[in-house]
Amino acid sequence: MKDSRTRWTGATPSMAATPHSAAGGQPKMLIMDFCGAYLRPLGGWCPIVKIVQLMSELGVDDTATRSALARMRERGLLEADKRHGLRGLRLTDTALPLLAESDQRIFGHHLPARLGDGWVLVSFSVPEHERAKRHLLRSKLSWLGFGNLNNGLWMAPRRTAPDLDKAVKELGFEQYVMTFEGTYTGFDDLAELARRTWGLDELAALYEEFLRWAEPVAERWAGEHPHGRQAFTDYTLSLYHWRKFPYLDPGLPDELLPQGWPGGPAAERFTALRMRLETPALEYVRTVCSI
Repeated sequence: MKDSRTRWTGATPSMAATPHSAAGGQPKMLIMDFCGAYLRPLGGWCPIVKIVQLMSELGVDDTATRSALARMRERGLLEADKRHGLRGLRLTDTALPLLAESDQRIFGHHLPARLGDGWVLVSFSVPEHERAKRHLLRSKLSWLGFGNLNNGLWMAPRRTAPDLDKAVKELGFEQYVMTFEGTYTGFDDLAELARRTWGLDELAALYEEFLRWAEPVAERWAGEHPHGRQAFTDYTLSLYHWRKFPYLDPGLPDELLPQGWPGGPAAERFTALRMRLETPALEYVRTVCSI
């Protein structure tokens, strides 16, 4: 695995009631969501003009869409493929496993960690002249759900250890990293330590924001069969707004979460929206992209 490997990770866009305001600063993330949710299930190929059309329905203009697609081609995620006289793009062999990995993280059913299982701690030291590797390692630890206790010391539920071991070896960073497993014995209150380390107050606010955004979407389809452009828009934006949470929330033990934690209700809301909107959204894209 090269240091520059692309990962399908979540940004932290603010919630928006309309496609245009949602897409304002994140056309790249919306196009990545499109690739994962629609392009791959439809065979991995679509005419460029159809991608531009669908992105416009999400509030992304022609220039921004084509620019984001060009960057994805440069990164080896998409490649040109002309079919039936139409210029199109298809997912590369590099993109497919990344999308599968992202799906597992975003759609997987992750139960809270058990407090009695303990923790895995990571300490690392990267030479100053290789600080780019230091940044990459920090990013990977955050992506895996580790919280930063202090400079160079990170912590996560013990069940994360196998993913950590795999990631360090893939990066070739064994010479920089030390890992430990154990239990917390003091002296700070563990729940308070978790609140600070993972920014649980800020994460709770994001969950609550998602719930407020999703409420009118759920109400729109109450008692009505989802269909057409609106189903496509609602599902894609639901995915866009949700995708950051599996990367921000490490699945801490219930005992360490603040009272009234909104993570569970938010996950239930997203799952319900997905169950209701995913199939009609895919059918709409299939119709638009048919040739």
